[in-house]
Amino acid sequence: MTPMVHLLLLPFLLSIAAGMDLEELKGPFVDISLDVNEATAVPHPVHQFQVPAGVTSFKMSGEGLDIFKMSNDGWLYLEKPLDWSEGTHYMFTVEAMGDEDVVAGPVTVTIKVLDVNNNIPRFNQEVYTAVIRERRKPDVPFVQVSATDQDDPTTPNARLRYSLHSQVPNNNNIFLFQIDPETGEISTSKEGEEMLKAKPGIQFSRGEERSIDSLERKFNDYCPGQKIPYEQNPFFSCVATQEMKRRNLDPLEDPDYVLLVRVQDLDGATETGLSSIAKVHIIVQPNLWVNPGPLSIEENLKGDYPRVIAKVQSNDPDAGYSLVQKERELRFPFQIKENGEILLTEALDREQKDMYILVVFAKDSNDIEVDPPMEIQVLVKDVNDNEPVCKEEETEMEIQENEPIGSEVGRLVAHDNDQPETINSLLTYTIISQDPSSSPNSFSIDQTNGRIQALRLLQRREQNIYNLDVKVSDSELSTICKVIIKVIGVNNEEPVFEKNYYGNHSLAEDAEVGTTVLTIKATDTDEPDTGSSYIMFEISNGNDGDVFTVETDGKGVGYVVIAKPLDFESHSTFDLQINARNTEPLRKGVEYTSKSTATLTVTINDVDEAPEFMMNFMDVVVPENFTKGSVLLKINAKDPEGKEISFKLDGDDKGWLEINPATGEIKTKTKMDRETLETFVVTVTAFEKNNPAQSSERAVHVRLLDVNDNVPKLTKNDDFICMQNIKPLIIEANDGDADPFSGPFDFVLTKKSPNWKLTKRDDSSAQLQLTKKPLKEGTYSLQITVKDRAGMGIPNAFEVKICNCTTFGYCYTPPHGKSFKPPMGVTIGILVGVLGFCAVIFIIAVKRSSRNNNNNQPEDGERKPMM
Repeated sequence: MTPMVHLLLLPFLLSIAAGMDLEELKGPFVDISLDVNEATAVPHPVHQFQVPAGVTSFKMSGEGLDIFKMSNDGWLYLEKPLDWSEGTHYMFTVEAMGDEDVVAGPVTVTIKVLDVNNNIPRFNQEVYTAVIRERRKPDVPFVQVSATDQDDPTTPNARLRYSLHSQVPNNNNIFLFQIDPETGEISTSKEGEEMLKAKPGIQFSRGEERSIDSLERKFNDYCPGQKIPYEQNPFFSCVATQEMKRRNLDPLEDPDYVLLVRVQDLDGATETGLSSIAKVHIIVQPNLWVNPGPLSIEENLKGDYPRVIAKVQSNDPDAGYSLVQKERELRFPFQIKENGEILLTEALDREQKDMYILVVFAKDSNDIEVDPPMEIQVLVKDVNDNEPVCKEEETEMEIQENEPIGSEVGRLVAHDNDQPETINSLLTYTIISQDPSSSPNSFSIDQTNGRIQALRLLQRREQNIYNLDVKVSDSELSTICKVIIKVIGVNNEEPVFEKNYYGNHSLAEDAEVGTTVLTIKATDTDEPDTGSSYIMFEISNGNDGDVFTVETDGKGVGYVVIAKPLDFESHSTFDLQINARNTEPLRKGVEYTSKSTATLTVTINDVDEAPEFMMNFMDVVVPENFTKGSVLLKINAKDPEGKEISFKLDGDDKGWLEINPATGEIKTKTKMDRETLETFVVTVTAFEKNNPAQSSERAVHVRLLDVNDNVPKLTKNDDFICMQNIKPLIIEANDGDADPFSGPFDFVLTKKSPNWKLTKRDDSSAQLQLTKKPLKEGTYSLQITVKDRAGMGIPNAFEVKICNCTTFGYCYTPPHGKSFKPPMGVTIGILVGVLGFCAVIFIIAVKRSSRNNNNNQPEDGERKPMM
């Protein structure tokens, strides 16, 4: 641009900048980074450099020189509008010139192009099509729409959101479909699962020819007696036309539903967002694959077998069926026929199995499933085919004589194997006979629960045994249960210990649970083998913490045993009081006395025990950048005898931790690294300071949480491209961090270059492509910045060698290397040596030739020319 043009442009730039704060646009002549919006009207002032006196012009070199210009008074301005999609960064240098000399600089100017929302999101198709079946489950996508936006993907300008704009038809304003606003996946709604219906049509069986002849036969079945020829029958013509149309459905020509789907940028959150529309044509087909269950079948059903209990039909008329049992048991009384009929092959028994789960498969001739597997429940319905059963062949009960009227004798227990909580298993009890009989009856029974009570005062001298026949009935069946009732003498005597004090017994603190301390005995003079003489022992006092218990056989012998671990420090002496009692109550007026009570003393002897940890769990979860020297965990332990303890730490192979021997505080002594070791286990030992042999160990589990302390790195830093076959290079990166501080990665050339194009390939790799054909071999150094999901990354050096390749696809290297050039002195020396050698050979050859000619001259003096 000529100085005159600069002079003419300056007033225009100043007029544009008049509404701007010029001071904000001025700055010293140093390296600078500037942000400029794309699509800014031009010319537009960007920045004015303040330079020393004597500067008459500026010299620019680098990228975008057709877009950015410098005026002689230091204004950097836009001459062409910026387009973010064509370039996001520009870098160039500026030198301040005085005539032809450099007065200042060069300085580097970096321009970052800021994206504005000026691109409409566009669908990758104008019309989408889908074919679905009736009763499709909600939230299972059947088609996905997709759109792209050319704006900056890291800004809301390219953040897209999908929505259903309309549905045609839309009866009652109910949307039968729904769309995921983020992914664009379309599925049926809950209402759609129930309301979507296909157009009616003719159904064909497996192997049945779907021809006009078959259609005529079906028409005759439905409409017998037709005398009008088929081609003239309007009803048949209508049916045939609709069937052919249904069979050749085209979603584009005759859809059942049309959805208008909108995509909007700016995350759909503002009215200024740009949007576009796409159509989705949907056809609904019949879903014949319908579960007929649950099926209810009576057990022990009479009649012929096998019998049809249900039928299934695949959406594929040529499908074959197979049937298996989900539980994979040996007995499986079901089959399936070619036409989908499910057969029961024998009678069922609910008491053996009350439910079956059948799994039906529909497959084509290549054994490929054409419909999803179908699970059918078969419930076996109970019938009253089991009579009540007495728990015992003979039920024995006891009652003391002279017990008050209404006293409970006992309960008769019976059960019924029919289905619980039904009338088939509801039992009633009735006494049908008593031996010996009495008037009035001596006993009654509760009809609902079998509770037997005395109806009068019983005397043992009158009758000591009664035999009852009790009828137990359900709604149809019954059984007889035998009950024997013994009238026993009154419990006149209390149990008596052989002695009331069993002395002092010493136990070591580490005695094992289950150890017998001593044996105690008591006697009872009441009737043997009755509740009046059955003796139970119970510790009534002094058993703090239930450390001891008494085991007995009921015949007067008891064993005092240790029930829980002993602890001298918490309880060193136990004064136990033990009572002997009968299962039957004592006669009225008779009380238990001191004769039925015994005491003993148990002394616990202290044992030098190892220190005990007071913590149940020692699991630690900390970030890997946990501050050095901070307390990771404080171990809480003590010695039962109160002795001084110390701590030590083992198993820390990385040397990351240390423990304070006195306090038990575990601290970090060096930086931990999750990428080196994510979880590890160390062992903490607590021991008595004066007796280290008394020690206890506990494992401490440490898990390190990831922090973003690693940047993505390229897996290799160099590669080559063959000039004969230019192919893109695959650039891969990895990151030692875990999710969410790792991939997916973003790849970008740190410095934009017109010769190279870098595009993302997947979450962990990119493709580096040479945009121009190279003219010669060479090595190029690039800077590739790889950023993780959190945006953390640094430039990685990557060297690309462009070379001629061998037939095997590798760079060709000359014997002395590509850059071998002998020095000038060596070259001259070799040349002089070769010339000298040639001169010596020539002289020798001339001399030998002269000698041979003299020896071979003829006598007549004739001379021959020498060749």
